[in-house]
Amino acid sequence: MQPTDRWLLPEGIEEALPPEAARLETMRRQLVDLYASWGYRLVMPPFIEYLDSLLTGTGNDLDLDTFKVTDQLSGRMMGVRADMTPQVARMDAHRLGRDVPERLCYLGTVLRTRPESFAGSRAPLQVGAELFGHAGAASDLEVIGLMAETLRATGIDDFHLDVGHVGIYRGLVAEADLAEADERALFDALQRKSMPELPGLLDAAGVTGELRRMFLELPELHGYRDVLARAREVLGRGGEGIAGALDHLEAVADGLERRLPEVTLHFDLGELRGYHYHTGVVFAAFLPEQGRSVAQGGRYDDIGRVFGRARPATGFSADLRELLALQGPPAALGGIFAPAIEDDALVHRVAELRAAGERVVFELPGQAGDAAAMGCDRALIQRDSGWEIESVAAE
Repeated sequence: MQPTDRWLLPEGIEEALPPEAARLETMRRQLVDLYASWGYRLVMPPFIEYLDSLLTGTGNDLDLDTFKVTDQLSGRMMGVRADMTPQVARMDAHRLGRDVPERLCYLGTVLRTRPESFAGSRAPLQVGAELFGHAGAASDLEVIGLMAETLRATGIDDFHLDVGHVGIYRGLVAEADLAEADERALFDALQRKSMPELPGLLDAAGVTGELRRMFLELPELHGYRDVLARAREVLGRGGEGIAGALDHLEAVADGLERRLPEVTLHFDLGELRGYHYHTGVVFAAFLPEQGRSVAQGGRYDDIGRVFGRARPATGFSADLRELLALQGPPAALGGIFAPAIEDDALVHRVAELRAAGERVVFELPGQAGDAAAMGCDRALIQRDSGWEIESVAAE
């Protein structure tokens, strides 16, 4: 690297300059207050911890995304968090250890070895909420509702929800008694929506009859609410696990139609996002003409097992930077410019204004730049009646 390039940041790593940093911090406070009003308590997981805790159980899916270092004190391997959800599950299972439903929220930077999308960030500002200790549709509905409120709080009103249930594919795999290699191959083809590959893979796995038909039709089970009725017909002989998953989806669909009637619902029963991580309902919010989700979540009931308490759990997360970027560039901060004059009345007036929430910037003796250069749209002017606030013309 040339000396003139030392200011460059690694690819996918960003910094926040004013006024973007101010907007991020303001929204962070608003979201923490929003979550508190729903009963969610804020936690702050460590930025780095031992790998055998960070990547235990379902967290193993994060292995390739995790930066790893050696702890010079213990000699053990440590990892920088790539997702806070496993950490929050550890807190619920091991540190809090309560038997009642636990609502926790978080907001902080995570670090990933690779971006999730082309030209995406490797250091998202992850915001999310998790609900532990309840297995019914009511907790899924609460979390989806809070995700919707998060989007609205960040200025996103026009979005639709994509809902699925990984338990359906899990049920088919269990019925077919697939070998691990066959399950992986089928999962990969379904993830890529590669329909032509499925018949050959099913033949190789020895799947025949009704089960073969259900596997082949699973990727076609997507659409609006009526797709759930069609799924009952297609998957009707799929066993109790599949029937239970469809019952749960029906209950979630009923609740969403009541609570979020203005939001378009789309169901995709072949959606396997987070299959190795999630255990039940999965959901994501999409914007019109956007190819990837802006917030996502689901149920992950097994995550706490390795910490000694396999409590039911459901939650969501999003990248706050990305949500605010969808609003466009931040507006100027504005403020009040105070002249470099030694005057007790001026000092008192500035103190009053700051206590009232105003941004007041003192001029420094001999400085370059006027009120506009300091990001101020008003100034304190001394009049006969005292120090008055007046607008200043933008240059």
